[in-house]
Parts: sequence; structure tokens; C-alpha cells
Amino acid sequence: MALAVARRVAITSIAPVASWWLGSRMKTFLRYALLTMVALRLLSGQTNEAPIDFDRARQLMERQRGGATLSSDERAYLARAVAARNATGEGRVGNQRTAPERITPLTDLGADGRHEGEEGGLYGGGKNVPPETHRRAALEQLAEIRPLNAAGNAADDGLIGFVAISMSNATQEFSRFKQMADGSPLKSPRVTIVDCAQGGQAMAQWVPVDGRPWAEAKRRLAVANVSPQQVQVAWIKLANMGPSGSLQAHGRQLERDTLAVLQHARALFPNLRIAYLGSRTYGGYAKGGLNPEPYAFEGAFAARWLIERQVKGDAELVLAKVPLLLWGPYLWADGSHGRKTDSLVWERGDFGDDGVHPSNAGRQKVAEMLLSFCTTDPLAKSWFVGK
Repeated sequence: MALAVARRVAITSIAPVASWWLGSRMKTFLRYALLTMVALRLLSGQTNEAPIDFDRARQLMERQRGGATLSSDERAYLARAVAARNATGEGRVGNQRTAPERITPLTDLGADGRHEGEEGGLYGGGKNVPPETHRRAALEQLAEIRPLNAAGNAADDGLIGFVAISMSNATQEFSRFKQMADGSPLKSPRVTIVDCAQGGQAMAQWVPVDGRPWAEAKRRLAVANVSPQQVQVAWIKLANMGPSGSLQAHGRQLERDTLAVLQHARALFPNLRIAYLGSRTYGGYAKGGLNPEPYAFEGAFAARWLIERQVKGDAELVLAKVPLLLWGPYLWADGSHGRKTDSLVWERGDFGDDGVHPSNAGRQKVAEMLLSFCTTDPLAKSWFVGK
């Protein structure tokens, strides 16, 4: 008993001394560690470029995706960040398949061709035009598109709101299209184009009905003096960030996300009659896993599946819940190999440093395709072209 008491007394007496000694040693260690880190940073600054601030790089990327023009220093900084990210593999997605050497565009694949078990044609069965029943249904909806006032009532001095809903590529392309269309004598003065597509906001980000993309879309409409009741046409470019796995895995997820977006759009814009669907441009030059091939190509199947379901009368895609779905211009071609339907090719110069977002040349290509579609396609020009 006496021995136990003596031990407790000894420990109690030694503990403060030990605590002071350890604390002193720890403070000394931390002081030397901090000085060493500062010295190394100074030395590295003398021999190498300063470390990359990836938060700053992400901000620059978002500005660029939103259509802003970066200074030469900012472009150089962003290029350094992209190169560093690619060198370390940052941003790459696991379980992404390797693309085959050649991919046949959906418009060229035909009824007998197959990609991952799926036949060709924008509308299935190797066909690139809608079935007759769907074409007639589209004509009925097109006939209902007319200038509306802010309350959604027909008015000679009203307008037809045309919006884009999608992500960074789309806002860069659609904003260029808006510039061209607003200056074209072919566009009806009653059509008001509003770019609601936003950098970093792919289909998955639009799924929450109370999410940031919808709030920003409403803000942009208000700035353009367009009410939700006046929006009657939309261009929706289907894509999600970092897709992986099989076509059935990522494609069906994109289909589900886009269905939710279409239903939200119809609820927010009660007079939305037509949604022209689109998929990505070529992804074979992509660095990292944001949307490389074959995923850029395969996103088109999600658009086709939704249209096919609507044609068959799917309860989730009736016109009370979503607008009538049609293909807009099909933007994909097999890089410089192009496609059979026209002369479209995608060269490396059509894309920015990351190989994913369009360069000025790439934006111009898409904008020209959109304008040509709106002014010549029999299922678009009736509302777009001035009378």
C-alpha cells in the first residue's frame, strides 16, 4: 500500500516536468520545421515557377467556359495548370473505356450497323428523320408557337422565347449563335434568344428543381425581359461530367437526368412546345476524363432513347409533362475522318487546350450549324424565320 502511494506521488510530481519538457521539445521541432519549409519554398522560388494555385485555375477555367476572354498571362497560367493536372492524372476517371480506333457517326450507322448493341439512326431503325406520327405531332406543336405577352397570351407585339439549357460547351456555342442570329435578316424580330446554359452545369446539375442553374436561368430571362410564360422553344445539349462504365451505365444515367430536366423545364415554362436535343461534338482530343471518347459519341443514345420513348407513348414523356422532342443539329463527327452526311470534320484546332471545350473556330462551327438548322429545317424554320 505504501509503495503504491509512493508511486502515485512520484508520477504526480514528475508529470508537470515531463509535460513541460515535451512541450518545449515539440515547440522547438515545429519552429525548425516551419523554418525549413520557408527556406525550401524560397529556394524553389529561385529555381522554378511558383506553385500552381488550382483554385485560381478553376476560376479562370469557369470564366473561359462562360465566354470571357482571358489575358495572355491568364491563358498561360491556365495552360500550366491543365498540363500539371494531366501530368499527375488529376481529373481522370476510373472505369472509363478506351475508344475504338474508329467510330461510325450515328447518322451513318444505319439499321444494320451496331454500336454496343445499339442500331444507328437519330430516330432509330437507321432513320435520321422522325416517324410520320411524330412528325405530325411536331407540326401540331409548331403551329401553336406564336408571339406571346408576359402573361402567356397571344399578342402581335409579343415574343417567342428561345433558350439553351446545358453546360459550358453549350453556353460558348449558343452565345456565338445568338450573336450571329440577332444580326441575321432571316431571324424573326419576334424571336428573343436567351442563353441559359452555364459553365460547369451539366444535366446532373440541373436535376434539382431548386438548384443554382434554374435560379440563374430565371435571372437571365428577367434581364432579357422574357417571362417564363414566353419561353416556347429550347435547345438542350445532353452531357454529364466524367462519364464512365458501359453505354448502358452512363447512357441510362444521362437519360434519367435529362428526363428530370425536361420535366422541370415544362413546369417552369408552361408554354414550352418543342425541345431540340443535341449531343456533344467529337471528344477524341480530350485530355483527362471530363468527356473523352467513346462517351462524347455515346451521349447521343440518351437523346434517341428519350425520343423513342415519347414516340411510343411513355407516360413520363407525354406532352402534359414535357415538350415534344426532336433532334436539333447532330454535332458529332469522327474527328478529321468526318461523316458521310456532310463535310463536317473536327480538327484539333477546333478545341481549346483541354481538347474538350471549343476554340473560337469550334464555337463558330456549332453556331453556324445551329443557325442553318433554325433557318432551313422544316421542323424549325416556321417559328424562327421572319415573315
